[in-house]
Amino acid sequence: MRVACTITITDDERKTLERWSRGRRTPARLVMRAKIVLLAADGLRNNEIGARVGTDQQTVTRWRKRFAERGLAGIEKDAPRGGRKPTRRDQVARMIVERTTQTKPKNATQWSVRTMAAELGVSESMVARVWRANGLKPHLSRPFKLSNDPQFVEKLTDVVGLYLNPPEHAMVFCADEKSQIQALDRTQPSLPMYKGRCGTYTHDYKRNGTTTLFAALEMAEGRVIGTCMSQHRHEEWLRFLKLIDAQTPPDMDLHLIVDNYQTHKHPKVQKWLKRHPRFHMHYTPTSSSWANLVERWFREITQKRIRRGTFKSVAELTKAIMNYIEQHNQNPKAFVWSAKVEHIIAKVRRARAVLDNQSTR
Repeated sequence: MRVACTITITDDERKTLERWSRGRRTPARLVMRAKIVLLAADGLRNNEIGARVGTDQQTVTRWRKRFAERGLAGIEKDAPRGGRKPTRRDQVARMIVERTTQTKPKNATQWSVRTMAAELGVSESMVARVWRANGLKPHLSRPFKLSNDPQFVEKLTDVVGLYLNPPEHAMVFCADEKSQIQALDRTQPSLPMYKGRCGTYTHDYKRNGTTTLFAALEMAEGRVIGTCMSQHRHEEWLRFLKLIDAQTPPDMDLHLIVDNYQTHKHPKVQKWLKRHPRFHMHYTPTSSSWANLVERWFREITQKRIRRGTFKSVAELTKAIMNYIEQHNQNPKAFVWSAKVEHIIAKVRRARAVLDNQSTR
């Protein structure tokens, strides 16, 4: 006569098994397995356990043995199964990937599951599985542009050098302006967020004017010098430089990382900089806004304060922006640049090689 293996459980295992056996959100198969092990630990025979939990004796034997061999892990998850080997998928997977990455449909800009399935005469589920396995998402895209600046390497080396090895007895700022910030007032109050539903706001709005945020992010501590103005001409840029001059220690050199906006290079700005030799301007390569870390801070204030805000006037918008800067400076956090110049240049070269290859086709 075949004798079932003896089941012995610890106090911790019993607590876990009892929790599984009573859990309302626990999968039904795991509830049954936990009950089998608990009854087996109480000394019941397999046929008695099967009658109590409503299953056959073979199933009881299987999970009793699995627990004896591997403990809780043996019953928590099913054993891996080989399954039937794919046949058609292996034959068409390469074709699906090639069509997705190298071609476009005749009347659209990207493939969908349905159009690809119709094009190749396969099922939509097969296309979806191949895309998922290869990390392909044709419906998604993001902006991208390589800099054509002939001094790209020199400018990048200069800027990254300030990030990784800042000069002594000097302050490094990333400065720029965020223009055309709209004071938007929603036509109805937003609905509050509660469990199971996110917060809402109306799709339509009323425009109440715009402002421009001038900001300089100090790299060592992460503090921000900022102000709002109605325009962003060279006159406003000069006023902002004077503000930076007034709010920094007079005995410190100031290194400003800025983009190539013509306002920053205006002749009157250049004359003012010559009269204030402690200012040193460092220009990022063209089409390389990612090299200026103040853009990262602009994203934060947009997400946290501006995008979902409602403002009945430009004055209200300006007050909200300045309050955000004030609170940010009470507990600032510096952004840390870690990418090295050689890694960036290697990545740019790879991207340029791909673009050159595309243009020759």
